[in-house]
Amino acid sequence: MTILSRKKVFTVTVLAASALALTACASLAPYGPQTGPRGQGYAEQQIENNRFRVTYNGVGAAGPVADRALFRAAQLTTDRGYDWFEITQRWIDGRPDSAGGVRPSVSIGASSGRYGGYSTSGVGVGLGVNLSGPQPTSTTLEIVMGRGATPDRPGVYQARSVMESVGPRL
Repeated sequence: MTILSRKKVFTVTVLAASALALTACASLAPYGPQTGPRGQGYAEQQIENNRFRVTYNGVGAAGPVADRALFRAAQLTTDRGYDWFEITQRWIDGRPDSAGGVRPSVSIGASSGRYGGYSTSGVGVGLGVNLSGPQPTSTTLEIVMGRGATPDRPGVYQARSVMESVGPRL
Protein backbone atom coordinates (compact mmCIF):
# COMPACT_ATOMS: atom_id res chain seq x y z
CA MET A 1 0.00 0.00 0.00
CA THR A 2 1.47 3.36 -0.99
CA ILE A 3 1.75 6.34 1.32
CA LEU A 4 -0.88 8.18 -0.72
CA SER A 5 -3.41 5.38 -0.38
CA ARG A 6 -2.67 5.11 3.36
CA LYS A 7 -3.49 8.79 3.69
CA LYS A 8 -6.75 8.23 1.82
CA VAL A 9 -7.68 5.30 4.06
CA PHE A 10 -6.87 7.36 7.15
CA THR A 11 -8.92 10.32 5.88
CA VAL A 12 -11.91 8.14 5.02
CA THR A 13 -11.70 6.42 8.42
CA VAL A 14 -11.62 9.73 10.29
CA LEU A 15 -14.51 11.12 8.25
CA ALA A 16 -16.58 7.99 8.80
CA ALA A 17 -15.88 8.05 12.54
CA SER A 18 -16.83 11.73 12.68
CA ALA A 19 -20.08 11.07 10.83
CA LEU A 20 -20.94 8.23 13.21
CA ALA A 21 -20.20 10.43 16.20
CA LEU A 22 -22.44 13.19 14.86
CA THR A 23 -25.33 10.83 14.17
CA ALA A 24 -25.04 9.45 17.70
CA CYS A 25 -25.68 12.92 19.15
CA ALA A 26 -29.16 13.55 20.51
CA SER A 27 -30.77 16.75 21.49
CA LEU A 28 -32.23 17.37 24.89
CA ALA A 29 -35.97 17.21 25.31
CA PRO A 30 -37.64 20.63 25.58
CA TYR A 31 -36.99 22.35 28.93
CA GLY A 32 -39.55 21.31 31.51
CA PRO A 33 -40.30 19.10 34.51
CA GLN A 34 -38.97 15.56 34.59
CA THR A 35 -41.12 13.19 32.54
CA GLY A 36 -40.95 10.09 34.74
CA PRO A 37 -38.45 8.33 36.99
CA ARG A 38 -35.76 8.10 34.28
CA GLY A 39 -37.04 10.86 32.00
CA GLN A 40 -35.45 14.12 31.00
CA GLY A 41 -36.25 17.36 32.79
CA TYR A 42 -35.93 19.07 36.16
CA ALA A 43 -36.96 18.00 39.63
CA GLU A 44 -36.46 19.70 42.96
CA GLN A 45 -36.66 18.79 46.60
CA GLN A 46 -37.12 21.32 49.39
CA ILE A 47 -34.67 20.69 52.23
CA GLU A 48 -35.35 23.76 54.40
CA ASN A 49 -37.35 26.95 53.96
CA ASN A 50 -34.73 28.54 51.67
CA ARG A 51 -32.68 25.46 50.73
CA PHE A 52 -33.42 23.19 47.75
CA ARG A 53 -31.82 20.40 45.79
CA VAL A 54 -32.36 20.95 42.05
CA THR A 55 -31.64 18.18 39.52
CA TYR A 56 -31.74 18.24 35.75
CA ASN A 57 -31.59 14.95 33.83
CA GLY A 58 -30.84 14.89 30.12
CA VAL A 59 -29.18 12.98 27.32
CA GLY A 60 -25.95 14.01 25.65
CA ALA A 61 -23.38 16.62 26.63
CA ALA A 62 -23.01 17.65 30.26
CA GLY A 63 -22.77 21.42 29.54
CA PRO A 64 -26.34 22.02 28.35
CA VAL A 65 -27.69 19.84 31.17
CA ALA A 66 -25.71 21.91 33.72
CA ASP A 67 -27.08 25.13 32.16
CA ARG A 68 -30.63 23.86 32.58
CA ALA A 69 -30.02 22.96 36.23
CA LEU A 70 -28.63 26.47 36.81
CA PHE A 71 -31.61 28.02 35.03
CA ARG A 72 -34.06 25.98 37.11
CA ALA A 73 -32.29 27.08 40.31
CA ALA A 74 -32.67 30.72 39.21
CA GLN A 75 -36.30 30.20 38.24
CA LEU A 76 -37.12 28.55 41.57
CA THR A 77 -35.35 31.38 43.42
CA THR A 78 -37.44 34.11 41.78
CA ASP A 79 -40.65 32.06 42.08
CA ARG A 80 -40.09 31.92 45.85
CA GLY A 81 -39.51 35.69 46.07
CA TYR A 82 -35.72 35.57 46.56
CA ASP A 83 -33.07 37.61 44.73
CA TRP A 84 -30.00 35.38 44.68
CA PHE A 85 -28.91 31.80 45.32
CA GLU A 86 -25.69 30.14 46.38
CA ILE A 87 -24.62 26.71 45.20
CA THR A 88 -23.43 24.90 48.32
CA GLN A 89 -22.91 21.49 46.67
CA ARG A 90 -22.82 20.26 43.07
CA TRP A 91 -22.95 16.75 41.63
CA ILE A 92 -22.52 15.84 37.97
CA ASP A 93 -23.61 12.31 37.06
CA GLY A 94 -23.83 11.52 40.78
CA ARG A 95 -20.20 12.50 41.51
CA PRO A 96 -19.24 15.67 43.42
CA ASP A 97 -17.92 18.37 41.06
CA SER A 98 -16.96 15.85 38.39
CA ALA A 99 -17.02 16.27 34.66
CA GLY A 100 -19.76 14.08 33.26
CA GLY A 101 -21.12 13.18 29.91
CA VAL A 102 -19.70 11.37 26.93
CA ARG A 103 -16.06 11.97 26.07
CA PRO A 104 -14.22 10.95 22.90
CA SER A 105 -10.90 9.19 23.28
CA VAL A 106 -7.78 9.20 21.14
CA SER A 107 -4.86 6.83 21.58
CA ILE A 108 -1.46 6.51 19.95
CA GLY A 109 0.73 3.43 19.92
CA ALA A 110 4.01 2.30 18.40
CA SER A 111 5.92 -0.95 18.07
CA SER A 112 8.99 -2.39 16.46
CA GLY A 113 10.50 -5.84 16.10
CA ARG A 114 12.69 -8.24 14.15
CA TYR A 115 11.56 -11.32 12.35
CA GLY A 116 13.59 -13.50 10.00
CA GLY A 117 16.26 -10.90 9.45
CA TYR A 118 13.73 -8.16 8.75
CA SER A 119 13.21 -5.13 10.92
CA THR A 120 9.69 -3.70 11.27
CA SER A 121 8.11 -0.75 13.00
CA GLY A 122 4.66 0.73 13.08
CA VAL A 123 2.65 3.58 14.50
CA GLY A 124 -1.10 3.57 15.04
CA VAL A 125 -3.67 6.18 15.94
CA GLY A 126 -7.06 5.17 17.33
CA LEU A 127 -10.23 7.16 17.71
CA GLY A 128 -12.83 5.96 20.22
CA VAL A 129 -16.42 6.37 19.08
CA ASN A 130 -19.47 5.73 21.22
CA LEU A 131 -21.65 3.46 19.10
CA SER A 132 -24.15 2.76 21.88
CA GLY A 133 -25.76 6.16 21.41
CA PRO A 134 -26.01 9.22 23.65
CA GLN A 135 -25.64 8.62 27.35
CA PRO A 136 -27.83 10.07 30.12
CA THR A 137 -26.27 12.78 32.22
CA SER A 138 -27.47 14.76 35.22
CA THR A 139 -26.52 17.79 37.25
CA THR A 140 -27.71 18.28 40.83
CA LEU A 141 -27.28 21.57 42.68
CA GLU A 142 -27.94 22.15 46.35
CA ILE A 143 -28.79 25.83 46.71
CA VAL A 144 -29.52 28.32 49.47
CA MET A 145 -31.65 31.34 48.51
CA GLY A 146 -31.37 34.87 49.86
CA ARG A 147 -32.82 38.37 49.56
CA GLY A 148 -31.22 41.78 49.27
CA ALA A 149 -27.58 42.48 48.41
CA THR A 150 -25.83 39.63 46.65
CA PRO A 151 -22.90 38.30 48.72
CA ASP A 152 -19.51 38.55 47.04
CA ARG A 153 -18.57 34.86 47.16
CA PRO A 154 -17.86 32.25 44.52
CA GLY A 155 -20.94 30.17 43.75
CA VAL A 156 -23.41 33.02 44.43
CA TYR A 157 -25.62 34.03 41.51
CA GLN A 158 -28.18 36.77 40.92
CA ALA A 159 -31.23 34.80 39.85
CA ARG A 160 -32.57 37.26 37.27
CA SER A 161 -29.15 37.64 35.63
CA VAL A 162 -28.84 33.85 35.27
CA MET A 163 -32.30 33.65 33.72
CA GLU A 164 -31.46 36.40 31.22
CA SER A 165 -28.12 34.92 30.18
CA VAL A 166 -28.90 31.17 30.22
CA GLY A 167 -32.61 31.26 29.30
CA PRO A 168 -32.22 32.21 25.62
CA ARG A 169 -29.91 29.20 25.03
CA LEU A 170 -32.47 26.68 26.26
